[in-house]
Amino acid sequence: MSSEVKNEMFGKKRVAIVGAGLTLFRRNLKETGKELSYEAAKMALDATGLELRDMQSVVMGSAPDAFDGVHMKGEYLADGAGAYNKPYSRVFVGGGTGVFTPLAGWWHVASGQFDTCLVVSEEKMSSCYPHPQFAFTTIFDPILERPIGMNLVWIFALEMHRYMHKHNIKKEQIALVSVKNKRNALDHPCAQLGANITVEDVLNSEIMCWPVQRLDVSPTSDGAAAVVLASEDVAKEVTDNPVWIDGVGWCIDSTHWTNRDLYYPDYVECAARMAYKMAGIKNPPKEIDVAEPYDPFDYKELHHMEGLLLCKKGEAPKLTAEGVTQRDGDLPINPSGGLLGVGNPIAAAGTMKVCEIFWQLRGEAGKRQIPADPRTGLAQAWGDLMQYGSVIVLRR
Repeated sequence: MSSEVKNEMFGKKRVAIVGAGLTLFRRNLKETGKELSYEAAKMALDATGLELRDMQSVVMGSAPDAFDGVHMKGEYLADGAGAYNKPYSRVFVGGGTGVFTPLAGWWHVASGQFDTCLVVSEEKMSSCYPHPQFAFTTIFDPILERPIGMNLVWIFALEMHRYMHKHNIKKEQIALVSVKNKRNALDHPCAQLGANITVEDVLNSEIMCWPVQRLDVSPTSDGAAAVVLASEDVAKEVTDNPVWIDGVGWCIDSTHWTNRDLYYPDYVECAARMAYKMAGIKNPPKEIDVAEPYDPFDYKELHHMEGLLLCKKGEAPKLTAEGVTQRDGDLPINPSGGLLGVGNPIAAAGTMKVCEIFWQLRGEAGKRQIPADPRTGLAQAWGDLMQYGSVIVLRR
């Protein structure tokens, strides 16, 4: 590939991930958001042998200020993330933040403005009383939706039901995702809810809003994740095994979710096509070796597999039942355990997925390592009012 084509695809500089760090994910961690950010950032830096003074810029990702109970949370978290006296940005696109944050860091380096960028994502959901769900009560339209007491579980139940109806999918098929991911999470040292459960356990769990049941849903969590980005010259000095950011994509739809057919996430497909075009990927199911799609609910893994063009519409449940998405399957999906098993500290959750793909491609995922020899991986996150998708394609 010529240098001119490379520059067109990757910006002025090619960008690699050279280190990653991840805190525990738990329901009520004692650490503050600043302390969690510091821990993740330090682990990522230690993994590279670099120091904070080597970081020329910092990007922070964190979801609603209401979670931490601090107005202007980006400014509050800055020093914990290592941004003191450095160029600094905070990004926030709901659940999509965790993958969008590395994308924003990629801009910093690919633009030629910086050679290094420390990317940190944090969420301290336990600070939001009586429950983080209340932080979302004001996202709904004040005239059409808020008066009827909408909440997120309601609308996810509507989306799940529409997806099931469109493709004649049964609850038993969807429950297999929760079983797989929670079992995978047993091998993750940071996981909150790793468990060896059965389909019957899922089907017998508490009904929250049909068809959503307790074990269909990821937990509320505290936690942080971080990655270190470097330009090609710096990356090759730091490590013999850089993981390149070869594709990025993002897309947002309207907040008028009632005007969309919820069975399919068009915004995820839009973001995926953008990332695939940049990475030169023509046949995603054949060219992606491992993927970490966003799974706050079990049906969302299936929904997003289809939006990511990893299978045909309505085909994801069949592939899951056939074992294709297991770690030793032809297309491992969420080998980390995903949000269902590892936990869901909103912004940190997506960056956890980026960390997982980084470790998988370097052969550093420990017991979670897929048996194949992965060279290309993908992480995806989803957020806002069922309207936003962010996608990153990594290669070694």
